[in-house]
Amino acid sequence: MNDKVKEILGYVIVIIIVLLVKQFIITPIRVNQSSMNNTLYDKDIMILDKISYRFSDIKRFEIVVIKKDKEYLIKRVIGLPGETVEYKDNKLYINDKVVEENFNHKDTNDFKLEGVIPDNYYFVVGDNRTNSLDSRIIGLIDKNDILGKTNLVLYPFNHFGIKK
Repeated sequence: MNDKVKEILGYVIVIIIVLLVKQFIITPIRVNQSSMNNTLYDKDIMILDKISYRFSDIKRFEIVVIKKDKEYLIKRVIGLPGETVEYKDNKLYINDKVVEENFNHKDTNDFKLEGVIPDNYYFVVGDNRTNSLDSRIIGLIDKNDILGKTNLVLYPFNHFGIKK
C-alpha cells in the first residue's frame, strides 16, 4: 500500500467513526420552540445523548427529545408509567401526593390526566407551561418516540452549560 492510499484510508476511517458516533451515540440538536423558556431558548444548540436510555430508565424531570411526526420536541418528563398526574393550584401531584418541581417553570393551569400512564408511555410538558405543545394537548408519549435526553447547551455561549 502506498502512502497516498494509507493517508486516504485514515481519513475514511475517521469519517466513518464520526458518522457512527453521530448516528448512535450523540448528535447536536437545535431548540425550535419557546416551550422550554426559561430553561432553554429558541435556537439553543444542545447535545442529544442517544445512548443513555439503552442502559438506564427515563427519570422524572429529565429533558428529552421526542420525534413527533416530522418534528423534534424538547420537553421535560413529568409522569412515568404506572402513575397518575394532576396539576392543581400550580402544584404537581403524582399518585395524589405533591411532588416538588425544583426547576423554573411558568404557572401551570389545573389539569388532571384521566387514568394511569400505561407501560412504556410518559407524560411530558414544557417549562413554559402557558405556551407548550405537550402531553396536555398531544397525549402521552411512547418510549419509542423518545430519541434520548439532553441537558447540555453548547451555543449560544451565554447559555452554555448543563440545564436542570
